[in-house]
Amino acid sequence: MFQRVACFRNLIQSLSSTSSSTKFGGRFFFASRASSLPQLISQPSEYGRNVDEVDEYADVDWENIGFGVVPTDYMYVMKCSKNENFERGQLNPYGNIEISPAAGVLNYGQGLYEGTKAHRTEDGRLLLFRPDQNAIRMRKGAERLCMPAPSINQFVDAVKQIARANKRWTPPAGKGSLYIRPLLMGSGPILGLAPSPEYTFLIFASPVGNYFKEGIAPLKLYVEEEYDRASPGGAGGIKSITNYAPVLKAIAKAKSRGFSDVLYLDSVNKKYLEEVSSCNIFVVKGNFISTPPTAGTILSGVTRKSVIEIARDHGYQVEERAIPVDELIEADEVFCTGTAVGVAPVGSITYKNQRMEFRIGDDQSTCSRLYSTLVGIQTGIIEDKKGWIIELD
Repeated sequence: MFQRVACFRNLIQSLSSTSSSTKFGGRFFFASRASSLPQLISQPSEYGRNVDEVDEYADVDWENIGFGVVPTDYMYVMKCSKNENFERGQLNPYGNIEISPAAGVLNYGQGLYEGTKAHRTEDGRLLLFRPDQNAIRMRKGAERLCMPAPSINQFVDAVKQIARANKRWTPPAGKGSLYIRPLLMGSGPILGLAPSPEYTFLIFASPVGNYFKEGIAPLKLYVEEEYDRASPGGAGGIKSITNYAPVLKAIAKAKSRGFSDVLYLDSVNKKYLEEVSSCNIFVVKGNFISTPPTAGTILSGVTRKSVIEIARDHGYQVEERAIPVDELIEADEVFCTGTAVGVAPVGSITYKNQRMEFRIGDDQSTCSRLYSTLVGIQTGIIEDKKGWIIELD
């Protein structure tokens, strides 16, 4: 067994120094990560290598992981050519990739990403939360961007493989989660404006804690009036990579003034709430919860969809409707939802130099009730009666 480990590590070091020896689009190479590989590696499986773990946990400071990239052991790669279907992928050691400078994703932004998580239960089991919904959303986005996409079963199977292979990087219960990032991109070379001739589906993972530096502290949002996040007929309703770099300037401006993030208005009337840079928004008044409809400019979040159903189970009246920004002054609570943020309370929103504050810090608040239920299902504390959870072997 240990001889196999030594041979495998030598192979990785060899691949690191000869990037052209393994094909990946044009070429593929690995960063040297022998020191972080699991202590024991079993025989190769159909898709790659299975991890026969000795260490239950990786050497990570679970109390201070934050939300950043922590390289894990494995990533998943699957490729196909234009007008073909994805067929078979494999687990590879985590490392850098090399693609043509003419790749469609680099030149024309032909790319999508998703985000989902694996949670560890108190007794050490791994649970995935609705990865099929991420697969469905990726397929819709791929159709919009003229890309082939993995089938729902291929997507879910790949997520399972990544979670299992990187299990030791999944934080202990209550310390965070394993964030799983699927990518779909035009990796083939193209000079004229057209779909790429080749596509790569890649998944990597990283242990994470809270998305915002404030942790679980209430968010302070700033209503952006100069910049738009999306416009009708654009790509705001899909998880295109092109949606995110344009919001960085607005976020930087808001954070320089002490805010957590930016709340955008619709691009046509500059009147109705859209979403926050990285999450959906909900407004609570009494027993009514309102959230903007996903009508092409707002991303249909998996957490958003789940929270709507949970809220209705709790007896709330949930409306998907256009919400004028002026209604915020009458709101009891405001909260945000997303894979990265979970269910996050909003303490205040500043609009036209007017600061509006909302109910926070109460265990009986709407946000707290919905958060507790969602996290309870995701971590196995609450029985899943909806078929949302996939438990890994």
